[in-house]
Order: sequence, then structure tokens, then C-alpha cells
Amino acid sequence: MKSFEKMQIVNPNAAGIDVGSRSHFVAIGQDENQIREFNVYQSGLCALVAYLQENKIRSVALESTGSYWQSLFMILQGNGFEVLLVQGTQTKNLKAKTDVKDAQWIQKLHSLGLLRGSFLPSETTLQIRTLHRHRSSLIEQSSSFVNKMQKALRLMNFRLDVVISDITGVSGIRVIEMILSGETSGEKLAEYCDKRVKKSKKEIADALQGKINNEYLHELSDCYDIYRLIQDKIKNTDTRIDQVLKNQTREIVLSEDIELVKKQNKGKNQPKFDVQKYSLKLFGVDLFAIESVCSGTVTSFLAEIGTDIYKFKTSKQFVNWLRLAPNNKISGGKVLSSRTPKGKNKFALTLRNAANTIERKKEGYLVMFFKRISFKKGRGAAITATARKIAVIIWNMIVKKQHYIPINTDQYIQEMKNKKTIQIKKMIKKYGIETTSLSIP
Repeated sequence: MKSFEKMQIVNPNAAGIDVGSRSHFVAIGQDENQIREFNVYQSGLCALVAYLQENKIRSVALESTGSYWQSLFMILQGNGFEVLLVQGTQTKNLKAKTDVKDAQWIQKLHSLGLLRGSFLPSETTLQIRTLHRHRSSLIEQSSSFVNKMQKALRLMNFRLDVVISDITGVSGIRVIEMILSGETSGEKLAEYCDKRVKKSKKEIADALQGKINNEYLHELSDCYDIYRLIQDKIKNTDTRIDQVLKNQTREIVLSEDIELVKKQNKGKNQPKFDVQKYSLKLFGVDLFAIESVCSGTVTSFLAEIGTDIYKFKTSKQFVNWLRLAPNNKISGGKVLSSRTPKGKNKFALTLRNAANTIERKKEGYLVMFFKRISFKKGRGAAITATARKIAVIIWNMIVKKQHYIPINTDQYIQEMKNKKTIQIKKMIKKYGIETTSLSIP
């Protein structure tokens, strides 16, 4: 603490708040009488604001503890305070840890200007984020009930999962509804399968020759009803997101000379509204031009970052925030580790999923990049590197207004040859090898 006393105070009217689930500890200084506890009710938050205003506090730092900080953050921001939301890793105070000392420690660090605020989205982006995360939660719940439906069918020996890849498709829903109505004949159930199903009618009939069990049938009926209800809720959420994006882009007119990349919306859980049109209106570039980027990827981007991407001054800052940049640990001039830092950034996960599917593409710049990294360092490293590459491309497209024009296979191979040549020349120079007998251009 003595070393801190010598440092210059940067924020003289600063407070530190230790956020809790039942109460918040507020420190406006380092003395014991400058620390107060407030409850988490609305009356307590209002009293906290009044206390800060009485003591002429201008800037407040608080730790991002779960979701407990959100209501406090909003009321502080609404009352004109400069609010700094910081990660717990920045405010670690290991010695004799208590809520009071945590609040003092946060106040001390903030007054010295040693804290760095977290990225926070705008109000519109936050609206889309809340709806999109709710939508993602509904999809997870829906998948859970589909699995239960599949199990109930399997236990009654209706092997619908063997003959149809998706039991919630058109054919699958028809068959399930007939089973719920009491139909057990495999031949009759097979008639409700679409002609595009690859299995023969006889094979389908054999697979659907089951035996009704009243308990499993009851479970199937409940799971099916809940599944349909969740699907309706997903549609309602899509309508809400569509409306928010429509309001955000209402006054923006699209240029008619922009050619859009056409991609098939194959994913069952992909949003049904026109994400491509909205993103083009907001950013002026077509993000769908990037390989493996689809409606789900762009919707996730709009929800997690959106127009706030301009807050990142460089692409390096952007990929660092996504935790996709190597976290080099250097000692004695040697890189001991370069693993990416741990984190649960939702858009980074979306980019990893996009990178994971890119190998299915037949050709493209990112496909060649993925295969080269995968050959050298393995699939895991290739997914991370490709996700980072996509993030950099997105930043360059939006911030620098650079349209994505990938190089072809021949250009990529030539670039790799040039890089390899430069590396070899450096190695030759480093080890002092005579090049007179070598035919290197």
C-alpha cells in the first residue's frame, strides 16, 4: 500500500462498490467511516445514489458479479454518474478478503486510474442481445424435449430415428401425431412419410412396427405439446427481434447497385427474418460474402456487438476482446505458452462453430487456410485460428469498409511459396550458410 501512496490520484471523486446478491458495499474513501452498506431493493439503490450525490462522487467502479450489477449499473448511469464496470481479475485482493476491504480496494484502484472498463453494448444492441439469448435458451430447451420424444418412441420400439434423420421434420411430426392418436400399424404409419425419405416403404414400416405403452405415450404427448409451445415462443421472439431491427434501420435506404451473396438458409434453427438486409443497412457491406457465415452468425454478431464494433480501434483489440488472440507467456526471451485465454464470449463461440463447419466447403480462401493450420497444428488450433481470421475480416469489412474479395487457390499457393522462400532465406542468413552453390533467386 505504501507504493500506492506515492502514486498520483487520477480520479479524486471516485467510489468503489463491491456488488453482492443481498447488499452492496460502497467505499468513497479509505477510512472506515467512508464505507456504507446498502440493500439491493429499489429503496436501497435510491439511497445509494443519494449518498454518492451528497459526497459529490462523479465516477463509480463496480465489479461485474454475475447479473447482480445490472440494475445498479442502470440506476447509476441514469443519474449521470460515470460508471466503470470491471472484471474480477482486475480487482483481486487476496489478503484478508472481506466485502468491506473489497470495496476499499476497488475505490483505491479506481482513484489511481488503474482500472479498465469492460465493453458494454448500446441500448439497441442490448435489446437484441436479451432477445437473442432468450431465443438460444428456447432452442436448447426445444432440443432437450426432442431427445425425450425420441427416447419415448424408442422405448415403444417405434424406431423413427433410424429411418428419418430429423423426427421433427414434416414426416416425423405426421408419424408422431398418428402414434399419439393410437395408430400402431407400421404399414399405415409409413404412408405418412414423405416420398423424399430415402428408406423404402417396407423398411419404414418395419421400423415403425411398435407397441404402445401408456406411460411412455403420456410422456411423448407431454413432450410433443411442450415442443410445439416452445416453437411458437421462438417464432414470437423472432418477430420481436425483427421489429427491433426494423426500427433501428427504418431510415436507412439500401443502394441498388450492391450485389448480395445468395446462401441457402438450411439450418432449422436459423432466424426466419432477413438478417442479410438488416446487416447490409447497418454496415454497408455484405457479411454473407464470408465463407461459412450464415444468418445465425450475423444475428449473433448483431446481438453481442452490433454497431458498437466501432469502439474497437483496431482488429487486434477486437480479437483480444473475443479471446481469440494468442496469450503469449514469455520468460527469458522464450515463448512458454501461446494458448488463447479462457473465456465464455458468446460471439467467439459462434465464430468457432462457423470455423468448424468450414471444412465441408469444397473451395475458398478460408477453407485452404483451415486445412493448412489443421495439417500443421491440429484441428483445434485450426478452428481457433480460422475463427480469429473471420473476426478480423468482419472488423475490416465494417470499420474500413473493405468488401471481402478472397484470393483464389493459385494466388494462395503462390503466397505460401513466397512466405516459405523468405523463411528459408532468413534461416540461411542466420546460420551463415554459403549460397553460392545454391540456386536461390
